[in-house]
Amino acid sequence: MFSSLTEGPLLWFLTRGTGVALLLVLTASLALGMLTAGRRAGGVVPVFVPQSLHRNLSVLGLGLVVLHIATAVADTFVDIRWWQALSPWGATYEPFWLGLGTLAFDLMVLVAFTSAIRSRVSATGWHRVHLLGYAVWPIAFAHGAGMGTDAPEPWARTVGLGCLSVVLLALAVRVARRQARPARTLVAMPR
Repeated sequence: MFSSLTEGPLLWFLTRGTGVALLLVLTASLALGMLTAGRRAGGVVPVFVPQSLHRNLSVLGLGLVVLHIATAVADTFVDIRWWQALSPWGATYEPFWLGLGTLAFDLMVLVAFTSAIRSRVSATGWHRVHLLGYAVWPIAFAHGAGMGTDAPEPWARTVGLGCLSVVLLALAVRVARRQARPARTLVAMPR
């Protein structure tokens, strides 16, 4: 039974489908993260709502990436070994593009791990590691664009450009908000 599962197109479709779903989920998570970073209470939507959605989308993304990896490794059409999902070096099939996917996964795991132990690390340490989440999206995007079998298809390009537009818009809003904040002034301490 398992051999018929690994030799048919089902795993290939699951790998492709989870790749597209991952792009959508990572885009939404990154955009929400950028838009909620540094927000204070007092808006129309309570701060915890988009932050919780950001966290839940991130967890969903981790689940999807594990499924994406599992289906890619289980599929016998292309030789991808389980350890190649953990190390960005040594792949025999599309080593550069697979390495980018592995790097994105490794960064996701690192950000998720430090978020899980956030109460045990300093806020500065957590924030520095969490900023690596900004690198996950473009690395994963490049992985999909370079390795995805659907990447040249018009629908996939439309989805990719839409996700890129969402990320760039969220980044522009984030930068504009940051520039609009009043500069903090240092108050001289009495001697």
